[in-house]
Amino acid sequence: MSKSDQVFVGAIDQGTSSTRFLIFDIKGQIVASHQCEYQNFYAKAGWVEKDPSEILESVETAVVGACRRFNSLGFDASQIKTVGITNQRETTVAFDIETGEPLTNAIIWNDVRTKELVRKLIDEAGSASRFASINGLPITTYFSAVKMRWMLENVPEVKAARERGTLRFGTIDTWLIYKLTGAYVTDVTNASRTMLMDLKTFKWSQECLEFFGVQESELPEIRSSAEVYGTIKEGRLEGVSIAGCLGDQQAAMVGQSCFEAGEAKNTYGTGCFMLFNTGDQPIFSKNGLLTTVGYQLGPNAVPKYALEGSIAVAGSAIQWLRDMIGLVSSASEMGSLSDSVEDNGGVYFVTAFSGLFAPYWRDDARGCIVGLTQFATRGHIARATLESVCYQTRAILDAMRKDSGCDLRRLRVDGGMTNSDQAMQIQADILDIEV
Repeated sequence: MSKSDQVFVGAIDQGTSSTRFLIFDIKGQIVASHQCEYQNFYAKAGWVEKDPSEILESVETAVVGACRRFNSLGFDASQIKTVGITNQRETTVAFDIETGEPLTNAIIWNDVRTKELVRKLIDEAGSASRFASINGLPITTYFSAVKMRWMLENVPEVKAARERGTLRFGTIDTWLIYKLTGAYVTDVTNASRTMLMDLKTFKWSQECLEFFGVQESELPEIRSSAEVYGTIKEGRLEGVSIAGCLGDQQAAMVGQSCFEAGEAKNTYGTGCFMLFNTGDQPIFSKNGLLTTVGYQLGPNAVPKYALEGSIAVAGSAIQWLRDMIGLVSSASEMGSLSDSVEDNGGVYFVTAFSGLFAPYWRDDARGCIVGLTQFATRGHIARATLESVCYQTRAILDAMRKDSGCDLRRLRVDGGMTNSDQAMQIQADILDIEV
């Protein structure tokens, strides 16, 4: 087959701290890619936000960079036949449907400005798990509905847009698909992270909408994870369809081929996310885990569910040690530095910068390093950082075993921290299973 006859697929990977565009051949091999790192904005302690327009710009920059590399290899962007999107979940955008412009900064998934609102809502609901039998989720700062409610109560531009009837909410997938194609949609995996979707009907729950004060007209149409949503209107990919969408952790689950009940993966990124495939039926956790949609690969396909355990801070703790403390000059130093000591020397690091997620759900927790003595070195702190993620993963795995009644024999892993053999060996030792 000549170069001009080959066809390719593109993937937008929009994450918490970077955006990538990757071009794959029909065998699934990466032919070209480009990554753009960016900084989120921290206006106050616990606030994490980003201009949605800058997120869109990062996508456009990544596409241009990857296509330039693609062209240098002798290919043309017209050979890219379709594009899929995977995105940071729960991050919430409010925009005006008439102007197409954002009304305020996006509130990122690990933002905790809503903690007082969450306490108020829990009091009103009677318990944090009031709606878990509908949406699979506890009422916490993590999910999109409380971010929407906070915007409605605190951002004048959002209030005014509601009064005009032009307010629209969306997670990052919705924002990108809308800006690229004009379609106002979301997929079932992202919708299942809002606290507003009924896990059994895949429709917006009227009970949840009423409680959180969100109107159904302000939300996108829920679609499957694999279908054509629209066609890109301009730019290097003009005329190319967007035909797949998965929240980033569900995308990792599909990418790791966890298609059978009982298979699990853990992604060590900005946060850390373990998903356990539970098959055709949702299992509602009694041990602090989340029930979520794993994937639905087509409008008529049977949806698959998963139990999920989330750690708010994983790779971002290493980024903090690098950028804010200066313990290391690059993330790659963490492995060798932690390997320079025999053990943690009694030093433990609780990386609760945004509270503790599963299975604890403590939004009042904060990060701390304990056990420091004059014996402690940079190596001990580095090792304690890696161990912190591994110990939290162990807590999640123990909860999954209790909920599912199944012992996990092997864990599939991905994400930046998996580049460290030391980190993964620590993980395997703590879990006592193959990683």
